[in-house]
Amino acid sequence: MPGKKILMLTGDFTEEYEIFVFQQAMEAVGHTVHVVCPDKRAGDILRTSLHDFEGDQTYTEKLGHNVTINKTFSEAAEQLDQYHAVYCAGGRGPEYIRTDKRVQAMVRHFHEQRKPIFTICHGVQILIAVDGVVSGKTVGALAACEPEVTLAGGTYIDLSPTEAHVDGSMVSAKGWTALAAFMRECLKVLGTEIRHN
Repeated sequence: MPGKKILMLTGDFTEEYEIFVFQQAMEAVGHTVHVVCPDKRAGDILRTSLHDFEGDQTYTEKLGHNVTINKTFSEAAEQLDQYHAVYCAGGRGPEYIRTDKRVQAMVRHFHEQRKPIFTICHGVQILIAVDGVVSGKTVGALAACEPEVTLAGGTYIDLSPTEAHVDGSMVSAKGWTALAAFMRECLKVLGTEIRHN
């Protein structure tokens, strides 16, 4: 089976692990991941953040490593038919890119074409911004997103920090600590089999 193409939607201060770990793992098994950000071109730098729970009432935020964008946003927007799935990484990026009409149009394409949609942590905020994407779905995300999921007509699932959830071709998880389970389910939805001899 040939590798699939996955479109990763990011913004400045998207969660570092949810970019790097997902991209490298998918590419290790033969898939292509295009990391895009509104108004950035291939070769531009994306700044990331790193969130952690360190005993406070909410997560802390630190500066992560820089990511090099590998696909020009406008080109990806014109070539959506070539992608098999979309991935909405979490962190801070979703809160501002979700208001971009071009990002909304991208998500709408995957929803209307019934292509796989992957979301982790705050990534669900991007999906919520597009009418009907979350409606009727059971979705995991960071607990702070529960009211938004509910208001968008979805059912929020309080997953453990290491679980992933599948509803049809939508895969979701609470955050980066669930990346192993999340990517395992994403691979299944993509039809990827890993065999050990």
